[in-house]
Amino acid sequence: MAEIRPFRALRFNTEKAGSISELVCPPYDIISEEQRLGYLEKNPNNIIRLELPKGENPYDEAGRTLKKWLDEGILRQDDQEGIYIYEEEFTVNGLHTKFKGCIVRVKLEEFSKGIVLPHEETLSKAKEDRFNLMQATDCNFSQIYSLYMDPTHEITKRLDALSVAAPENELTDYDGVTHRMWIVNDPSEIKAIADAFADKKLYIADGHHRYETALNYRNACRAKGKGNGGEDYVMMMLVDMEHPGLVVLPTHRLVRNLAGFDRKALLSGCRDYFDILQEDDLSTAEARLRQLYDAGEKAFAFYDGGQDYSILVLKDQKVLAKLLPDKSAASRGLDVTVLHTLVLEKILGIDAENMAKQINLTYVKQFDDAIAAVQTGAAQCAFILNPTKVTEIRDVAAAGEKMPQKSTYFYPKLITGLVMNRF
Repeated sequence: MAEIRPFRALRFNTEKAGSISELVCPPYDIISEEQRLGYLEKNPNNIIRLELPKGENPYDEAGRTLKKWLDEGILRQDDQEGIYIYEEEFTVNGLHTKFKGCIVRVKLEEFSKGIVLPHEETLSKAKEDRFNLMQATDCNFSQIYSLYMDPTHEITKRLDALSVAAPENELTDYDGVTHRMWIVNDPSEIKAIADAFADKKLYIADGHHRYETALNYRNACRAKGKGNGGEDYVMMMLVDMEHPGLVVLPTHRLVRNLAGFDRKALLSGCRDYFDILQEDDLSTAEARLRQLYDAGEKAFAFYDGGQDYSILVLKDQKVLAKLLPDKSAASRGLDVTVLHTLVLEKILGIDAENMAKQINLTYVKQFDDAIAAVQTGAAQCAFILNPTKVTEIRDVAAAGEKMPQKSTYFYPKLITGLVMNRF
């Protein structure tokens, strides 16, 4: 099963680089250009220069910057191999919580082996970008986020026991999330943790593009006779799937620029499959959906302006079995599968290719942003979803299948720049 190893992380030398709070950043794919420039204005040594390089030859620029920072001692590699315990503490939707895991190297395995399992489709453009960056730097600067099953929670208990002292790093970021990191160098403790993963499968929560890119990078190294074995591993953050601090947020769907969009025709078509509940107070939408979520119903909200909205509740889940006979019950039972199959594809005619290219469908995380997009005319309508359950992610991955893109949003994102992995 999963093979994990300690590693000598590449980390910022804060005596030369500056405060760690000024050196880290969110994941590259959620950073706007304005934010990127803001991080560099605070500190030109911010990791964003490596993780999201710009310029005429951005990847070459990242390679030159990495070499320069190594030469100048802005970055330095730890002397001892270690496992890096990482914790995030945060408040979301009125809930204050935290979760903890460990950052390690994980041996790369093809998905077909069933050891590391994906749950979402990926886009080729993003993989090409990350591959070019890996080739130019021989590094990965941000960790893939994966989950594992541990019914007795022994790994988390061990990590908790190893992180009672003051952390090596602690900072609170732009979003009010507090990040802490401890380093474990004791060989016996490292071995105990590695042994505990020997019978575990890993389920990718966030970072599918980076994992597939690491596989491509490893294969390219082998083809060129390049590498020393480090390319066989990738940096991951591993968290217990049943950790009480795990939070998955929904990703809502926006329909835009769809020729012939007709609200009445849409709702009329939906009546074949859904009970439609008319609601007159938009502020109740999230709470109503949560009630249905807790009751195990497959439901989402439809909004196209004003203060009223509609709740669509699936009448019979057997209809998905007829339409998607080759899919597992786990995949057919997802809210996003119900929405995509019965509404977006069957009624609105937005097929999978259209969705992948985001021609008539876009995605947004926040409820208020989805509503605003409709009210300002940027979108014709919004479909407000409940979050995907962690158990659903596990079951789809275990069935060897993938969810539609943007099916999950683990919050908060892992910070980039505390530790880096040199292949």
